[in-house]
Amino acid sequence: MTQHEGGHARLETVGLLHVEHAGAGPATVLLHAGIADSRMWDPQWTTWPAHRAVTRLDFRGFGRSGRPVGAFSHAGDVLDVLDASGIDRAALVGASLGGRAALDLAAAHPERVTGLVLAAPPLPGHAWSEEMRTFSADEDEALDAGDLDAATEVNVEFWLPSSREEVRAAIREQQLNAFRLQVPDECDESLLTEDLVSTLPAVAAPTLVLTGEQDRGDFIAIADRLAATLPNARRESIAGACHLPSLEQPAAFDALVLPFLEEVS
Repeated sequence: MTQHEGGHARLETVGLLHVEHAGAGPATVLLHAGIADSRMWDPQWTTWPAHRAVTRLDFRGFGRSGRPVGAFSHAGDVLDVLDASGIDRAALVGASLGGRAALDLAAAHPERVTGLVLAAPPLPGHAWSEEMRTFSADEDEALDAGDLDAATEVNVEFWLPSSREEVRAAIREQQLNAFRLQVPDECDESLLTEDLVSTLPAVAAPTLVLTGEQDRGDFIAIADRLAATLPNARRESIAGACHLPSLEQPAAFDALVLPFLEEVS
């Protein structure tokens, strides 16, 4: 089915994953960023179930899901959630890491995806800037020293430099929890699609590509590339937002995304 029956919120566990469902109507799955967990969708969780059947989940090593061990795929986990929840097809709304997982799933299993909303996703093979390489080195230095608080602060300052303190505080807690759950060298995350970039021209799902106007240049460039390469994509930008526009500017995000979702499902 493409719809959940009934409007009551419910929880389930799919393998290691914590999953929540709410609302009734066309199926929509929310996939969180790598600096967050499913709680980053709290603004949408309060309003979208009035219009749609919404599912959100914590990836392995995030939120209330289990610690990742061994080989796995985030997109493969999302596919397992669709199967376990009886969802034949869904619109996928992904932020950053979640956007990459959504794109990977759409490339590998196009029959399961009605549409894509990609908010600042990374792209394999992108030539990262010196700014990004410096950030990664600073994060690694803190993690190597066992200072999870410092590594968390590196992320908050880099990704959300001008965001409201309530947003920064929420992401600070979510990122620190993820660092505590994730043990380096104990897992091997990969894509379902062997060469995701080469498949982009064949990803036919209607796609909305978003960034915050104040996001890092690498992610604005990636979004521009995706909008130019995916055959049914359009590009939007949200003022007053950095890397997480759905959380930083939820009203503006919803004003763009909800009408798009109505068009595609």
